[in-house]
Amino acid sequence: MAEKQHYMTLDGKAKIEHELNELKTVRRKEVVESIKIARSFGDLSENAEYDAAKEEQAMVEGRIAQLEEMLRNAAIISEDAEDTSVVGIGRTVTFLMLEDNEEETYTIVGSAEADPFTGKISNESPIAKSLLGRSVGEQVTVQAPGGDFAVKITSIK
Repeated sequence: MAEKQHYMTLDGKAKIEHELNELKTVRRKEVVESIKIARSFGDLSENAEYDAAKEEQAMVEGRIAQLEEMLRNAAIISEDAEDTSVVGIGRTVTFLMLEDNEEETYTIVGSAEADPFTGKISNESPIAKSLLGRSVGEQVTVQAPGGDFAVKITSIK
């Protein structure tokens, strides 16, 4: 089975690499030290500190595995591509919400970098899925969990 591609910018990849490095070089060592200290308390069958440290170790190792998988399957989004005739990953799209005449602008990024509060939405979100491959001037119906709504694309950068 083919693994899922993780779309990301070079900046997003650098952030993931930094987090991975931090987990491997700092957090891992801290967790190992916590386990050693908890072991020194004696009876492991009723040792809450030991259980908590082992749980934390599992979370850190799980996150490391997740980040390594994301980097292995990274597809770098080119921010320099000149084709802005259609909405694509890495593009900033402005659209008009037809219901209330509000204009919104989002950059479509991979799920690892998505942060709607900073104007970055995942390519897997209902809005992005509806906009991908569309052009300026097109009216699109977005099928969202809260109900369908119509938007009109006003610019692509």
